[in-house]
Amino acid sequence: MLKRQTSGPVSCPSCSKIVAVEVKTCPHCGRRNPGMWGYRRSLQQLGNDFGIIPIITWGCIALYIAALAIAPEEIGLGGGGQGLNSLLGFLSPSNQSLFILGSTGSIPIFQFGRWWTVLSSSWLHGSLLHILFNLLWIRHLAPSVAKFYGGSRLTILYVVAGITGALLTSLAATGLVSLPPILQGASFSVGASGGVFGLFGAMVSYGQTTKDSEIRKIGLIYAAIGFAYGLLVPRVDNWGHFGGFIGGYLVTKLPGFNPHKKEGNTHLLAAIALLLASFLSVIASVVHTYLFLSR
Repeated sequence: MLKRQTSGPVSCPSCSKIVAVEVKTCPHCGRRNPGMWGYRRSLQQLGNDFGIIPIITWGCIALYIAALAIAPEEIGLGGGGQGLNSLLGFLSPSNQSLFILGSTGSIPIFQFGRWWTVLSSSWLHGSLLHILFNLLWIRHLAPSVAKFYGGSRLTILYVVAGITGALLTSLAATGLVSLPPILQGASFSVGASGGVFGLFGAMVSYGQTTKDSEIRKIGLIYAAIGFAYGLLVPRVDNWGHFGGFIGGYLVTKLPGFNPHKKEGNTHLLAAIALLLASFLSVIASVVHTYLFLSR
């Protein structure tokens, strides 16, 4: 729990030198508000990721359970397919439940005008294995990316990658309808995989910027495995994956994401704003559904 500190020493998040929590500017490196409004020590105790990993984990789990609870009689058990397809559909919420909570895609965005679902969809999942795979990837990759860029910038690039993945797959679904199904976009899409592929892209970008060929290679290998999986397994949102990778890569090329420089308070405020917007996007989806059905 965040506890505000009003006096005493803290370490400056940019230079790690000890300063008084109430000083306006660090006398050692010049960072503004090194005490972070009195919450520096509490945020430091959360670790390099500033607590974003448990927020993503428990947020996705809570919404997955909520999607199952909305229409328990329509939960899919994966019995309609064979082998992996059957497993991938095990304990899948209904499409209606996911729509209520904010699934994205060409239909929600372009037919219903639910543009905010580019934020909410990353917190929703279509089956038990779907959420397990994505959360395992996040817990595996996010600590390293937080170490590279910092917790606030991790949050920003993860959310932005989810947005770019949702936008690209929605646009592809409207303009690439003549392609084979595996190369088309998604009419409906959910999942944190856009953000996961954004972490792949961030690793590649970090390796390029720091000349660390090992990190760059690992990011490319992970991405190649993910893209290959998407081309081999039906119903995988390949455009969402590609959009997430591009989003994560490009956002880390911005000047404010230089890994040689510490993140600042602006990054923290932007991260909080994006998390708040994500939460509100789910609320907006529920309210919009209620208003639409009550017409």
